[in-house]
Amino acid sequence: MFSRAEKTPLAEWWWSIDKELLGALIMLLTVGVVLSFGASPAVAERIGLDEWHFVIRHALFALLAVPVMVVTSLMSQRQARFAALGVLIVMVLMLWATLRFGTEVKGARRWLSLAGQSLQPSEFVKPAFAVIGAWLFSEYMIHRNVPGRLIATAIMAAIVGALLLQPDIGQTALVLATWAVLLFFSGISWWIIIGLAGAGGALLVGAYVFFPHFARRIDTFLNPDGGGNTYQIDRALQSLMEGGWFGRGPGESLAKKLIPDAHADYVFSAAAGEFGILFCMGLVGLIGFIVVRAMVAAQRQTSLFARLAASTIAVQFAMQSGINLAVNLNLIPPKGMTLPFVSYGGTSMLAVAFGMGLMLALTRTKPEERMATGLPSYRSAVVAPAE
Repeated sequence: MFSRAEKTPLAEWWWSIDKELLGALIMLLTVGVVLSFGASPAVAERIGLDEWHFVIRHALFALLAVPVMVVTSLMSQRQARFAALGVLIVMVLMLWATLRFGTEVKGARRWLSLAGQSLQPSEFVKPAFAVIGAWLFSEYMIHRNVPGRLIATAIMAAIVGALLLQPDIGQTALVLATWAVLLFFSGISWWIIIGLAGAGGALLVGAYVFFPHFARRIDTFLNPDGGGNTYQIDRALQSLMEGGWFGRGPGESLAKKLIPDAHADYVFSAAAGEFGILFCMGLVGLIGFIVVRAMVAAQRQTSLFARLAASTIAVQFAMQSGINLAVNLNLIPPKGMTLPFVSYGGTSMLAVAFGMGLMLALTRTKPEERMATGLPSYRSAVVAPAE
């Protein structure tokens, strides 16, 4: 099936995919499943569910995430672009639909209920926007008469408008950061970068003024003794401290059992309590390897679109991971942001799988590159125009 002599699409995929990157992603997904066995049962029991409720669901979504990632990675650059466009259109419409039909949780409407399952459209919007934004920016860079930057900015505004009305400050910041990364990669002056940094600061001030829940989180972070609710972060830090270098062992962390979101946003802290700091350093190293490997693979692409899109998805993955880790370490105010492929959350896991599948598809070795490196080629050696 994967013989070098075979000329099937699956064989071509196998010899063109970045196997180290694919293996690292599957390893991260496996780590998430293992950690769910330790972090989820206590949470399920505390809220009156079956002990294995979250473990089973996490494992099922992980099993579904693998084919989603692999099938997406089978696409050509053109197919990946059209898939991202379709997902972006549908999910932006659903994003706005949440404002009217969404399920309200803690004063925010971020989820739609479909066939008894909750879906958070913003999770799928992020990788899809990264790819379509990269395509529009690349078209502008090649053909200056194409208003790619303007269209990408208009799409970003439509996404941000819906996110602010939900409200979801964290996802808003991530989408804005994705747009800023595209601007940076496409080549802009340092004056514009400084201006964007100033605008970002102004947006934070505006969020503090107009969104009371965001202001409370900032106030509590800056003044934890001021009467704000710091229970969860206190228990998370306690779990980090009690684990030491090697942890207390699977199921032995005491603080982990008290963290309300030990299976989700604070799974990193729960892992520290059970497996220790060395394990957590290895986890961070694995995430770092994925990001660096993806960036290196992106820079090898001859297509400007592929370079921009794959790089932006990699940076987006790094930013989401960094936000989650910073929250766990109490370096920034609390924000509900999952650790990709590790935290519990079906929508997040499938959306990350889709994004990583797009990244793998965009960084596959082209036929002419395989010939230059001695790898088997299944198509003509003639270099085709950028897809």
